[in-house]
Amino acid sequence: MSNVLEVKELTKQYSKVLAADKVSFTIGEGEIFALIGPNGAGKTTTIRMISTLLTPTDGDAVVAGHSIIKEPAKVRECITYLPDEAGAYKNMTGLKYLRFMAGLFLSDIDALNAAVDRAKEICGLGDRLEDKIGSYSRGMIRKLLLARAVMTKPKLAILDEPTSGLDVINAIEIRKTIKTLAEKEKMSFLLSSHNMLEIEFVSDRVGIITGGHLMVTGSADELKERYNAKNLEEVFERVVIENEVH
Repeated sequence: MSNVLEVKELTKQYSKVLAADKVSFTIGEGEIFALIGPNGAGKTTTIRMISTLLTPTDGDAVVAGHSIIKEPAKVRECITYLPDEAGAYKNMTGLKYLRFMAGLFLSDIDALNAAVDRAKEICGLGDRLEDKIGSYSRGMIRKLLLARAVMTKPKLAILDEPTSGLDVINAIEIRKTIKTLAEKEKMSFLLSSHNMLEIEFVSDRVGIITGGHLMVTGSADELKERYNAKNLEEVFERVVIENEVH
């Protein structure tokens, strides 16, 4: 399995604060990798560097063969980034929004139509796509945004808290969509979430970051065995506390 993402000692220094310190990991083709940590741990900084929204102080990351330092424009062609606070234009219908967003990335009309059709299928909103987004529930908006994010078939989809604030049913549907895209289309995902149940269900591997350092990586089962823990929450707690102690 070839790597879609190779993160190589990414470092970000803010004045006196070292937000990320030599963070390194890889994500293979069709793999779902979850980067988790407490607030202020460095995960959002790391994600934003990979997304080319922040320039690293040191280190590099390579997405589908392109360096975030040397070829940021090429990297942006290969990724999609859906932040937790993302929204949509409430006065647009869902369908017009999808067409508008597809037009930002695609100039060929056939490719644009294909992307919109793909998004319509992924979001599963049916006739509600004819309604204005302002009438949508939070769950419907997240489904629409996820469909928008993946409709152009990016090599790497970066999703920050993809199911934050959703009810159980909507959260499950979005998790299933992510797993289906990874398994059937070999799309790679970098996820961040505070929901440990979600991380256990959806991810192939997990990285726990705290204090700007990536402390441990592995599958949820491997980490539970390594730390003699019942679940990923216990692993998370022990890794974070150990780091605070040392």
